Amino acid sequence: MTEDAADISWDPYERGCPSRDVLDRIGDKWTVLVLGELAAAGPQRFTALRKRVDGVSEKMLTQTLRSLERDGLVLRTVHPEVPPRVVYELTPLGETLGEPLDMLKRWSVEHMDEIVAARASYEAGAGTRVSR
Repeated sequence: MTEDAADISWDPYERGCPSRDVLDRIGDKWTVLVLGELAAAGPQRFTALRKRVDGVSEKMLTQTLRSLERDGLVLRTVHPEVPPRVVYELTPLGETLGEPLDMLKRWSVEHMDEIVAARASYEAGAGTRVSR
């Protein structure tokens, strides 16, 4: 890290802060699932990732992987074979997201019943609060 970069204070609450882009990327549903799968299972080929991340289209998986590679979170390795074998894996920077994303995944699973109940209550009209 350069001396100038160490002096910069990033504040995602300020308009124009590039950390907002990072939060958007990390918070994207496909990013969370792709990073989670790579963290749990290790390096994988595109087709294996696509099978594991059920519901993601080829286009969205490609876009997600490219963005993650651009941000330095995923490494794409092309093995010179016929046909070429491409493997995706987390970089050391990407590995630092493993624990926080796992905590979010666990939280969502542990509290899913409460969230489903809250949604049902909200849809039934109980989500509106009347002040007196």
